[in-house]
Amino acid sequence: MTAEISNEPVVHANVERRPWYRIEDYLTIFIAIFIIGSVGLWSWMMRPENYPELVAQSTMVKQQIAKLDATSESYPEEKKALEAEAKAIESKLAPMPFKNWLVRPGDWKSNPLDAFQKKGVPIYSGLAITFVVLMVVLMFAVRVMGKSAIRFAIAFTCVFLMAILSYVLAGQDVIKAYNLEYALWALLLGLLVSNTTGLPDWLEPGARTELYIKTGLVLLGAEVLFNKLLALGLPGILISWVVTPVVLISTYLFGQYVLKIPSKSLNMVISADMSVCGVSAAVATAAACKAKKEELSLAIGLSLIFTVIMIVVQPYVVAWSGMGEIIGGAWIGGTIDSTGAVAAAGELVGDKAKDVAATVKMIQNILIGVIAFGVALYWVSFVERDATSKRPQISEVWKRFPRFTLGFLGVSLVLSYVQSYGIEGRMFVSSIVDGATKSIREWLFCLAFVSIGLESNFREYKHMLASGKPVVLYIVGQAFNLTLSFLMAWFVFTKLYPNAMELLYK
Repeated sequence: MTAEISNEPVVHANVERRPWYRIEDYLTIFIAIFIIGSVGLWSWMMRPENYPELVAQSTMVKQQIAKLDATSESYPEEKKALEAEAKAIESKLAPMPFKNWLVRPGDWKSNPLDAFQKKGVPIYSGLAITFVVLMVVLMFAVRVMGKSAIRFAIAFTCVFLMAILSYVLAGQDVIKAYNLEYALWALLLGLLVSNTTGLPDWLEPGARTELYIKTGLVLLGAEVLFNKLLALGLPGILISWVVTPVVLISTYLFGQYVLKIPSKSLNMVISADMSVCGVSAAVATAAACKAKKEELSLAIGLSLIFTVIMIVVQPYVVAWSGMGEIIGGAWIGGTIDSTGAVAAAGELVGDKAKDVAATVKMIQNILIGVIAFGVALYWVSFVERDATSKRPQISEVWKRFPRFTLGFLGVSLVLSYVQSYGIEGRMFVSSIVDGATKSIREWLFCLAFVSIGLESNFREYKHMLASGKPVVLYIVGQAFNLTLSFLMAWFVFTKLYPNAMELLYK
């Protein structure tokens, strides 16, 4: 017997009837803060005894590098030696005790077992630790929400094994060369199960898409720091914060008044997924407009398919057109949905393109909470309100608002503040993010993609895809996004701020 796939809204109408500490959004914030706090405390305790001396050494080396950069003459060998020295010092300033414990399968050519080796050392114990850490914290959340922790643990084991297989497939050299990331394989593996045997009853408790991805999104806040916004400044804001809402609103209006898509929530989720930042925005927006799970899954599926295409095509367009690394990187960062895919595509163009693309995408990611609030406000004010209804109260918007996005913004603000405290703050944040939370976040996203596949059945999509309107909406919206993002990047970096990137790399 297989479980019925639920098409209930992503946010349930009776969510407020439960105690606040049993609500999933709050639990995901608590789990993420617990992880960040635990890693930060442990890393702080692991600081070397000569920490102040190392800080002074690092500052001195940085000053020497700055002096070399300020001179008209070139000293490549001396600069390279100083940069290596600075990197060695910083590795001591940012202890990462969890880095070798939280691992994932790596690259391989012909033997899949090579994926479980890191520099010749097996990583099985690290995978076991990763599994236990994730299962314990997630079991806690499931139990608090009133579900069976034992049933979840059994199902989670299978979902985790599927996530491991996703990483293994993505790590194969040929597959990796085409940038077919773990997210795609995780989704395909889940779809393979749900569309052949169906989702078994015993596996259903482990397919908790929202729990995984919401926790991962709060952890993502540790990576989306406001120094990125300040580094690129107004050019990055114009590219990310002007283009994105224009594309979102225009695409939604196109879906409503031209394509006349019956489901407004499907229209909104696809529009946000395509225009903001892919899966993260889709989940936040789906919660704000009470989209059905099948609508969220369809939007994410479309996003992944077109992301794969754009990763391959856009770098070649940049090279063929001669638009340059800076404009090309900004164009890639403003249009490709996934943050990881943006970095991969930017790297194919060049190092500067990669940096600009990643920075633009991070600035765009900051909009997640703002967009979610705007959608929640619009939905209760216009979509679900008829002519005889009273003016909606702020409490109604609050009920609809995806509160986990507050965790995302809170973590981002706090760690941005910590990072502003010179090299000590920067190294402390690095020990948290690079040492643990980034790895955990990637695992949670992988588990979420497996779960999306498990909860999706092609039969459910027939009525939505029969007209082809969702696909047309995505293609037209993305075409508009590509055009407007390029024009804005070209205008900003050639007309308004032609010296912006020189200042950034100085």
